[in-house]
Amino acid sequence: MNSVRIVVSATNPDPDAIAQAAAMIQRGGVVAMPTETVYGLAGDARNRHAVQAIFVAKGRPATDPLIVHVADYAQLVGVVGQLPASFALLSEAFWPGPLTMLVPKHPTLDPAITAGRDSVAVRMPHHAVALALIRASGCPLVAPSANLFSRPSPTNADHVLNDLAGRIDAVLDAGSTTIGVESTIIDLTCTPPRILRQGGVPAEQLATVLGDVIVHTIVVADADAAPAPGMLLKHYSPRAPVTIFRGTTPSIQTHIVTLAHQQTSLAWLCYDDDIAMATQAAIPYACLGARADGAAVATRLFAAIRELDALAVTQIVTSEPHGAGVAAAVRDRLFRAAEGRIVDL
Repeated sequence: MNSVRIVVSATNPDPDAIAQAAAMIQRGGVVAMPTETVYGLAGDARNRHAVQAIFVAKGRPATDPLIVHVADYAQLVGVVGQLPASFALLSEAFWPGPLTMLVPKHPTLDPAITAGRDSVAVRMPHHAVALALIRASGCPLVAPSANLFSRPSPTNADHVLNDLAGRIDAVLDAGSTTIGVESTIIDLTCTPPRILRQGGVPAEQLATVLGDVIVHTIVVADADAAPAPGMLLKHYSPRAPVTIFRGTTPSIQTHIVTLAHQQTSLAWLCYDDDIAMATQAAIPYACLGARADGAAVATRLFAAIRELDALAVTQIVTSEPHGAGVAAAVRDRLFRAAEGRIVDL
């Protein structure tokens, strides 16, 4: 399969380019599309062949459910069942945007989308290209991240093609995404609602609408049907093993420099205040920005991980960003990229 790159404006996409991609979707194909979070691999949610093609292209296990993306509320018909009152409150506040809501599914929805569970994850993306593609396709689209399963999520079209060239029909190339980590997933099938995956909408913002919100980011065994995407221990992972160090910034810096002297094939996923030490010690690095600026770190995270992985090092070392907000989502992604390998200094 020849994977076509279709270049479009992120804010004013060419209707002909969108129509070309939509025609592929309508034929049962799969097309990578940009969203405000990461690139997603889109297919017709009503077409079982297209749904299965996404799982095959990504190498994704059937136990990991998909998110259904809509461009308007009318497209929820046939996707969701009875909606709780909290759905209207949250959609009014955060849609379109990086919030996915887990709600009862419609009985006719393909069970492959939900990993056989009775709930479905839905969201309305806040990106002109994604919304245009959904509308032109005339159907809701399932769209997990457009990467090989368990690899770092793609934040530009090159990342998509590095993983999926020859496996998908096309990618709509609208440049880099703006948020850089996936949507927040909140489970509205329980009381109080539970955040299953932290992401682009911080827990603090959700609490201003719902009041009592529980952060319930758990690790699901590979063989179990996950309630939502992104809950496996190994996720967002480069080929090289990642280790996270916790402690004071000076203690982490000193330990990494010492470790680099013992192991030459090591790279540092670092922050602005680490650069001088990394340079002095001749440690290959990729910088995430200021460790106190979680939102900025999120925009760099997956690209930086992929950059270091391309060096073919045998280990990547890092530490966590500080603060609340989107920084919590970054800490979750690092934890899963490292498969839980955390060392307290």
